[in-house]
Amino acid sequence: MANTTQDNIEKKRKNLKRRRRRQLFRGIFMCVVIILICTATLFVGLGVYNISSRVYDEFSSMYDGYNERRIARTGEVDPKFDGYTNILILGIDDGENGGREADTILLLSFSNDTGKSRLISIPRDTWVSADSSAGRVGSLYTWGGASLIVRHISGLLGISIHQYVIIDMQTFAELVDIFGGVDIYVEENMDYEDPESGLEIHLGQGYQHLNGEESQKYLRYQSEKLGDVGRVQRQQKFFKAFYAKVLQLDTIPKLPAIADIFRNKIDTSAEIFDSAHLANVVRRMSSDPPTTVMLPGRENELGIWEPNLQEIDIKMQELFPVQDISEEIVNPDEEE
Repeated sequence: MANTTQDNIEKKRKNLKRRRRRQLFRGIFMCVVIILICTATLFVGLGVYNISSRVYDEFSSMYDGYNERRIARTGEVDPKFDGYTNILILGIDDGENGGREADTILLLSFSNDTGKSRLISIPRDTWVSADSSAGRVGSLYTWGGASLIVRHISGLLGISIHQYVIIDMQTFAELVDIFGGVDIYVEENMDYEDPESGLEIHLGQGYQHLNGEESQKYLRYQSEKLGDVGRVQRQQKFFKAFYAKVLQLDTIPKLPAIADIFRNKIDTSAEIFDSAHLANVVRRMSSDPPTTVMLPGRENELGIWEPNLQEIDIKMQELFPVQDISEEIVNPDEEE
């Protein structure tokens, strides 16, 4: 009996030791697992941090570079024009001296809240001071590209220019064809031939459906009666008709072809940081036709357009009214 009791005690001791060893082993095992998990978590965390840090640094560097390029292209942007998106459109053609010149210069401005637009036409023969010299604004493209024109137009109008778009006449014709042409009234018989440049213009007076090639000829034609003034008037009339065409529902299936042209054949200052904003502006384009204005001034006997700075200032204040800041300040008492 005593031996049986002693055996049971020994068995219990052995079982207790076995359980303690198992518990100790489990404890050690759990500690090792926890250490491994913590190490892995720390390693992954450091990896994610390093990757995130590199992505942030690269993105920050890209944005800093974009900001430097934007300032170099357009100069400092005045906060008072934050409510607008101002885009300079340059139609490029071969100049008389063999270089490329800005044959058409349009400032297209959208109100960011309403989507309403205004179009300012700048005659290509507008006289400006170009750094240490002076010349016609259309020739500035030959000297210093779009950036030089942007800075001088911005200074002339006294407004910020946020982006520019450069399009040559052939690409413009392709774009018009994608939209299916434009219906417009041709004011007079247009007949002009220049064998050296290979340009032939023959358009009859009356309502016409112009394809891309005919459209660019209509815009390039310059009559002896009104000269560049008549040319600018036709540009504005055509742009209104084209604007209405863009807003039609059948534009939607044409968007891939339009995007392809913008991606491969049109030079623009817009970058990744601008694309979302510009897409939002386009989405909210007003159905109202653009308000069109010609740069105030006069054409002298040499065919040069002399800008009237005082009238320009008045016109810009009308087109870009500055809101009274005091109206935007909320009285704390009223807010309560």
